Amino acid sequence: MTLPLLGAGLIATLPKSDGLAAKRAALITTSLVAIATIAMAVGFQRDNVDMQFVESYKWIPSFGINYALGIDGIALVLILMSTILAPIVVLAGWNEAHGGRWSVKTFYILILVLETMVIGVFAASDLFLFYVFFEAMLIPVYFLIGGYGTGARSAAAVKFLLYSLFGGLLMLASIIGLYVISGTTTDGHTFDIIKLSEIHNSMSSTTQNLLFLGFFIAFAIKAPLWPFHTWLPDAAKAATPGTSVLLLGILDKVGTFGMIRYCLTLFPDASKTFTPIILALSLISILYGAFLAIGERDIKRLIAFTSISHFGFITMGIFAMTSQGHSGAIFYMFSHGFSTAALFLVAGWMISRRGSSTIADFGGLQRVTPVMAWMFFLAGMSSLALPGLSSFVSEFLVLVGTYTRYPALAIIATFGIVLAALYILIPVQRALHGPITPGNEGLRDLNLREKIAIAPVIAIIIAFGVYPSPILNVINPAAAHVIAKLGFTDPIPSAGGK
Repeated sequence: MTLPLLGAGLIATLPKSDGLAAKRAALITTSLVAIATIAMAVGFQRDNVDMQFVESYKWIPSFGINYALGIDGIALVLILMSTILAPIVVLAGWNEAHGGRWSVKTFYILILVLETMVIGVFAASDLFLFYVFFEAMLIPVYFLIGGYGTGARSAAAVKFLLYSLFGGLLMLASIIGLYVISGTTTDGHTFDIIKLSEIHNSMSSTTQNLLFLGFFIAFAIKAPLWPFHTWLPDAAKAATPGTSVLLLGILDKVGTFGMIRYCLTLFPDASKTFTPIILALSLISILYGAFLAIGERDIKRLIAFTSISHFGFITMGIFAMTSQGHSGAIFYMFSHGFSTAALFLVAGWMISRRGSSTIADFGGLQRVTPVMAWMFFLAGMSSLALPGLSSFVSEFLVLVGTYTRYPALAIIATFGIVLAALYILIPVQRALHGPITPGNEGLRDLNLREKIAIAPVIAIIIAFGVYPSPILNVINPAAAHVIAKLGFTDPIPSAGGK
């Protein structure tokens, strides 16, 4: 966690005019963090559901606040996704910072600070520390959108910040409530999430429901889940492609991660109470996001709306309360991170070459820029959850896990797959095929740097679509452990007529 901060500090000492050195330092730092995370993943004990790589130091002893970190299989997968995407974003957006309000080195300092906050939010095992990281993430994102974005970037950055702050304040109220209640137990006041997960029996149902809502609304805004999603399309359109990858590919996962780590663990009874409502919101998100994506003409807003639909599937898998649904939802977070990265990165290259983000302006790219066209096609097929790609495995697990407990819901949600075919295949047809749109004749294909940047993203999408076991072997024990702690067992399929 300290390595990205050290890299940010190194970049801060560089001359303001030396943008190339800042880029190289950011790429080296994020690459080293990715290598360290992969090494940690190799040493992770897959069958151990307890927190691993634990660190704990007294921070504010008078309030029982510790600097406590630890990861389980769920956190490991998301940290791995985040740290692999970071150097890809740096390499793919080599020139994104140019034209921003501030210097190039400030851009990369913000990215490295954001990477630190993301790792912290997934690894924190102290609730107060989690909240600090959760809120601190907003600062670099706000400046990345408002300082280096395009169009109505200031308005989009403010909207993102206001929505997130509102959710954060609700969660803070719930955290304070939990802290006060923990003082009535034998262990005294604490922010330790393991100890807090054991005090729900001492809360009334009304108290637990109110505290649950404070957490859930904050996470639903971050996710984003309908109707808390309206900040996302504006932010995605205004942000640079790299920032959009960090926003939709990584930061939004904090919302669904928080639903598992905090909503379900700290408030199991309230989670069961609100499950029907949350499943309904998930279904609306699936269909609503898909319908809006079909009619969207701007390529960046289209990707944002597809993500709203995808997060509906993730939330549905979480609250289906089955081990398959949970494993599918966690794997979906991982897969969505890379499929969204592929879409935004290729779309960003298309926009920078054409000078437009309107889908109708990209006709005939397959004839002019075949490599870029194929990358966009594969990214689109991943968003469509084509068999053989990692998103198919995750979506299949979510639907199967949901069907075993809520068959009608799963059947209706499957209609979202049909809509996905429309919102992906229509823009693919318009952008890649047909006659060459005037103005596209001289567009450049991907250069070597861009090919190197997109190659690992496509490789991961394909590799874990063909052989998902390495990821699922880490996810499954942690997912089953969460379901068991909630008191659920997977439904047993009934034989016909028996």
